[in-house]
Amino acid sequence: MKNVLVLGAGLVSRPLVRYLLNVPEFKVTVASRTVSKTVKLIDGHPQGDAIELNVKNDAQLEELVKKCDLAISLLPYTYHVKVAGYCIKYKKHMVTTSYISETMKALDQNAKNAGILILNEIGVDPGIDHMSAMRIIHNVENSGGKVLSFRSYCGGLPAPEANDNPYGYKFSWSPRGVLMAGRNDAKYLKDSKIIEIEGKNLFRNHWPLNIEGEPEFETYPNRNSLPYIETYGLKHVKTMFRGTIRNFGWCNTLICIARLGVLDDTERNDLLGLRYDDLTRRLVNAPEGVNTREATKAFLGDDASEDVLDRLEWLGFFSNDKLPDEPTYLDIMTARFLKKMPYKKGERDMIVLYHDFLAEWPDGKKRITSTLVDFGIPHGDSSMARTVSLPAAIATRLILQGKITVTGVHAPVLPDIYNPVLDELETMNIVCKEQEYTV
Repeated sequence: MKNVLVLGAGLVSRPLVRYLLNVPEFKVTVASRTVSKTVKLIDGHPQGDAIELNVKNDAQLEELVKKCDLAISLLPYTYHVKVAGYCIKYKKHMVTTSYISETMKALDQNAKNAGILILNEIGVDPGIDHMSAMRIIHNVENSGGKVLSFRSYCGGLPAPEANDNPYGYKFSWSPRGVLMAGRNDAKYLKDSKIIEIEGKNLFRNHWPLNIEGEPEFETYPNRNSLPYIETYGLKHVKTMFRGTIRNFGWCNTLICIARLGVLDDTERNDLLGLRYDDLTRRLVNAPEGVNTREATKAFLGDDASEDVLDRLEWLGFFSNDKLPDEPTYLDIMTARFLKKMPYKKGERDMIVLYHDFLAEWPDGKKRITSTLVDFGIPHGDSSMARTVSLPAAIATRLILQGKITVTGVHAPVLPDIYNPVLDELETMNIVCKEQEYTV
């Protein structure tokens, strides 16, 4: 029997745990601070074990890693390096769905010396995006071509029938990360020029995105795209862009929400007893008795279209609802977004992942697209949970069965990793459909 340790029992963990429990030679231990969640995940399976874990208890964490053959960390990314240190010490493989941090990257040689693989970025974004891209890139290069342009877009959204609010967005867990992402700087390559965007201007840089067979979306830059030129080995690329997908109206509304200052995470002690209308008037410097919507429109100027003001009103900016007992503006917004935009019971989410390549061969150019549109299962697993956790589960099986043998710190950009993972995902109807067009 191989022992798999799953650290964390959050919303994306169920498909992964269920997959691993169905591998006859695996014993699966799920460890989380909320033992009721781990018990529910194991659901009495004879090959499963549920354990309560405080990840700050180093001795307990170390002992769990020592006993396993592979550790999957679904913990917040800040804990990954600690887990990796124990994996190196005891020569245990490790899998995460998170981006490779600089501190994780620095463990590469130590992992090689220990003869282990620390596989990161094996979710959907990052994960399936890397794997589906590398399959196309290697196919182009192996046939004598070169990639000149690569644009990649990904987003998690409500399925069309669940898209029933003016923001075109819903949340299964805390919106804090989504709202904080609106403060990130961005950088990408366009026609051989580096484009840099300050976080305060992020949502001003958005464009329509047309994907064949889908409704029109909008997209904005997703952080720094430049490192992916090296990650993907793109020696000839002149355009490299990674974007986030949203439904129309999101970006223009987030411009105004950011301008109002409510993404600030400074702790405050002057919010007790206030209502949303009071807070908005304070933010736009409007005295009592003035219409708050009109004052907000004057404060925001040309950014405040009637559509945007309607969305602010729907969210409650002008309402008499009491503010929740939260210490920062950002926490107040997080609570409000979650209250107003939850997934209702039985509603489906969807993942949209779209690649758009321009490639050149000696005899001409081609445009190549790859499209993944995946839906959640009503009253079952969300698409986000499936597409994040199943690639990690498949990779775990392949590693422990000796079918992936590389060592060191890696993302899934090698054929020995991405080919079998993508092939198995296709059997689960998680399929990237490729099309070619002569240019």
